[in-house]
Amino acid sequence: MRTRAPFPVACHRSRARLVAACLLLILMVAGGAVARAEPTRVRLWPDGAPGARGDAETDQPFVDISRADPATANGAAFVICPGGGYGGLASDHEGRQIAKWCNGVGATALVLHYRLGSKGYHYPTQLLDVQRAVRFARANARRLGVDPSRIGIIGFSAGGHLASMAATLFDERPAGGTDDAIDRESARPDVAVLAYPVISLGEMHAHRGSRKNLLGPADTDELAATLSTERRVTAATPPTFLFQTDEDAGVPAENAVAFYLACRRQGVPAELHSYRRGPHGVGFALGDHVLGGWSDLLRDWLRDRGFFRPVARTAVKGRATVGGVPVSWGMVTFRPDDPLAPVSSARIRNGAFSVDAADGPVVGPVTISVCASTADVPGLDTANGTFVVEEQSPGAGPWRLAIAPDQAELDLAVTR
Repeated sequence: MRTRAPFPVACHRSRARLVAACLLLILMVAGGAVARAEPTRVRLWPDGAPGARGDAETDQPFVDISRADPATANGAAFVICPGGGYGGLASDHEGRQIAKWCNGVGATALVLHYRLGSKGYHYPTQLLDVQRAVRFARANARRLGVDPSRIGIIGFSAGGHLASMAATLFDERPAGGTDDAIDRESARPDVAVLAYPVISLGEMHAHRGSRKNLLGPADTDELAATLSTERRVTAATPPTFLFQTDEDAGVPAENAVAFYLACRRQGVPAELHSYRRGPHGVGFALGDHVLGGWSDLLRDWLRDRGFFRPVARTAVKGRATVGGVPVSWGMVTFRPDDPLAPVSSARIRNGAFSVDAADGPVVGPVTISVCASTADVPGLDTANGTFVVEEQSPGAGPWRLAIAPDQAELDLAVTR
């Protein structure tokens, strides 16, 4: 088994240098780099947004576009919807910081500045704006260097509600929209990420401020129920990742849970992470040693869905033995050379394992590791009762091989 040596930290001159180093580390984690060009600001309707009351930035929705370093760009893109109760925009920790993270994982980011109820704009204006942003990204995919089939949406709080409308109401054409080349593109995101989202507008767990600002004078229980997006999930809703905290008193976890359960009922691939501690509005919680890890879970989910690197995968089955004895209970993992490509794992039971093509290893070079119970090796003892074999002596096992498109059975014989 491998152990990780502790990271040495030294600061001999001043506390200021230590603080500066910590801030630099946070910036690097958030964005993957420190120095980047300023985002490019583009109006979604250059000739004027439908229903606009003026020409100010609060009247003309726009996106701030940040592109990943060409050396690491992978063709993925995200439209980012900051929260703010439909009355303001938390455009830093739920906008710019999220864009830097997206760039750090090789994705182009488009931070959406949508119109707000506090400025006199109510539903369906916000749906028009978010649909236009997704269509804009798809229509300009070649110019942005992105894949039009890998455009996701990320939303926080009320921005999470807006993102959930984008994920469930993408086929709706609200009155007052336009009909140009951009509007002929699909408004459906390919994945959705909802962070402590407002979902229900009509139940006891609704965020009243978001409802008031979104619906305005047209507020009725019927409209609120129609826009409670857990009711609008269908089998066509894109795969969804949800993040929530149990202590959130602003937008209770029942919102995210309701959307997750709706996805389950409709067969939509979904993943929900609800942390015990944490207030509302934490963004990526940079610097928090627990909550700050949720962006890593998101990265892994996107990677293993093939969002960063679309690749061919194949079904695999086989057997795993230790010293000729079948592994009673364990795991086999196939890790590709490309760190952005999906990692595949399959459970071993009584020596046998299998995984279908949807979740199987990528076609091409992989490194194989086997985790087994110490019960399979008499006399072997470890702290957690398992051991991992990542490599053996030459010829002892196929730990490094190229997976074929029609891969036959694998015989993983662990020799100890």
